[in-house]
Amino acid sequence: MTFEDYRGVWVFIEEKEGEIVPVSLELLGAGRTLADKRGVELSGVLIGHNVTELTSNLFEYGADKVYVYDQPIFKLYRTESFMKALLHCSEKYKPEIILYGATSTGKDLASAVATDLPTGLTADTTELDVEEDTGLLLASRPAFGGNIMATILCKKYRPQMATVRPKVMKALSPDKNRTGELIQENIELKEEEMRTKVLKIVRETKKKIKIDEADIVVAGGKGLGSAEGFKLIGQLADTLGGVVGASRDVVEAGWVEHHHQVGQTGVTVTPKIYFAIGISGAIQHIVGMKNSGMIIAINKDPNAAIFQSCHYGIVGDAFEILPILVEEIKKELGKEEVHHVREV
Repeated sequence: MTFEDYRGVWVFIEEKEGEIVPVSLELLGAGRTLADKRGVELSGVLIGHNVTELTSNLFEYGADKVYVYDQPIFKLYRTESFMKALLHCSEKYKPEIILYGATSTGKDLASAVATDLPTGLTADTTELDVEEDTGLLLASRPAFGGNIMATILCKKYRPQMATVRPKVMKALSPDKNRTGELIQENIELKEEEMRTKVLKIVRETKKKIKIDEADIVVAGGKGLGSAEGFKLIGQLADTLGGVVGASRDVVEAGWVEHHHQVGQTGVTVTPKIYFAIGISGAIQHIVGMKNSGMIIAINKDPNAAIFQSCHYGIVGDAFEILPILVEEIKKELGKEEVHHVREV
């Protein structure tokens, strides 16, 4: 391949029910850094129906250009139609890097595009960098069960591609005065030629915890010993008005459901306060919560790796510490309620 023909950093912009999915804005922030380092443009690729009006928002978050495929056939996501559009755009304009959110849509689309181009794809990336001179994308992610960090390179093919977990990167502060170039694209696709049809959308009615949106997450690990011991995590979370998180070991043991899991194979969270209780601190877990505003660790092992990643650490038995902590928090909250009543 002639690498000189490939230039620019792209972000696949995921849209859902008329709104940009937040991870796409986060990737524009990361992409802006890569593009500036390379001295190239940052572009978004937006595919959907009646989505053109969303492009101004993308310029505010760092995009220089936005390629838009706004056609009825893209109203609902299907691998085949979206893949054809992205392939059409990539082959026409030749970007050197394409980033996708590691959502169900992003992962599905990225893997399909990587197969057809063909090129490499690094999945669930947690760190991104680029060599200024060569343009080689340095995509890093935990490997071997989270025991090491691996940096994966795609030396022989372009574009280089990676999916990135939501909440790992940070979006730029929107600049209302920022503008860019809108490029309307079109591809001839016929509905009758599509191999898949969306017959019906059934929305999930089961209420799941929104752990990635919580301001306070209280997470527990296998150090709590049993499902019974893990109940202390729920008590502290309830007292603080937070939500329950868990390490992978706890989920695999069946103590809580998978949607509580924080880490590389779970959810990435960025709460204001994160409690890590009885959690050893494996890389696999750390990458899912390292950007929290404040991390408080409780572990009886003074050499636990979690103490290298927290702001405050308590060495001790969680079964002794948590009841005292819950009681003291209740007292303080009670004082605030009384004080509030007096003010009224």
